[in-house]
Amino acid sequence: MIKSMTGYGRARETRNGRDITVELRSVNNRYLDCTVKMPRVYIFAEDKVKALVQKAVSRGKVDVFITIDETEAESAVVAVNKPLAEGYLRAIGELERNYGLVPDLTAYRLARFPDVLTVTKAEEDLEAVSADICAVLTRAISAYNAMRETEGAKLAEDLLGRLDTIEALTAAVEERSPQTVAEYREKLLARMQEVLNSTTIDESRILTEAAIFADKVAVDEETVRLRSHLSQLRIMLQGSEPVGRKLDFLIQEVNREANTIGSKCNDVAIARKVVDLKAEVEKIREQVQNIE
Repeated sequence: MIKSMTGYGRARETRNGRDITVELRSVNNRYLDCTVKMPRVYIFAEDKVKALVQKAVSRGKVDVFITIDETEAESAVVAVNKPLAEGYLRAIGELERNYGLVPDLTAYRLARFPDVLTVTKAEEDLEAVSADICAVLTRAISAYNAMRETEGAKLAEDLLGRLDTIEALTAAVEERSPQTVAEYREKLLARMQEVLNSTTIDESRILTEAAIFADKVAVDEETVRLRSHLSQLRIMLQGSEPVGRKLDFLIQEVNREANTIGSKCNDVAIARKVVDLKAEVEKIREQVQNIE
């Protein structure tokens, strides 16, 4: 099943004391452009996050938002700077002795002196933290892909309907094309009779001119190639691999055949069919820009 390039997915889970929330959203883009926004202290996991996204998405502008609340995790260590605390104590003791001060120092007061207590981040297993983030990301990607598949199914349905319309218009062109040759032959005969004012007309000359005209306006090769392209498009739309770029290329080929048919025909009825055909091709081209 084809996927749309636009989608959204979200997952939230508490793992090892960290409340991790991951959101993905994407819009159309010619190539894959992945941007990750997460707390700087977890930037070490960015490469693994991008690698996981790249496995799931082939193209599109993907924004990944990661928020982490670690209030329940043992993420901080408070330690006593013993040399500094002892230095403060010696200095305060000297003040007491030299100036006859009454000692009233408490542990709480000592702890408030600059840098007596130090707070450092607990040493973490970076691989384990990255694994936790990626686990939540995997769930978010699943939700994101589910949304893209739903949208892709709608796109495929619309495109298949338009392909049916193009095929019907192609059949109408094929049916009408031989009639234009017969009509040309009749018009040519009438003009020659009028010019020559005679009922004796060189039939071989008429046949030759009609054959030349038929060769000029023949669109058999174009309609055969066009039908082949339509068949390939249907197969791609029913597949599961990313086919956006291939679809875009084939639509260009369909448009090329339509242009050739339009340039060959000098029949009003066929010209109208070609205009309708090209209008459908343009609508398909617009829709294909949304497919991964």
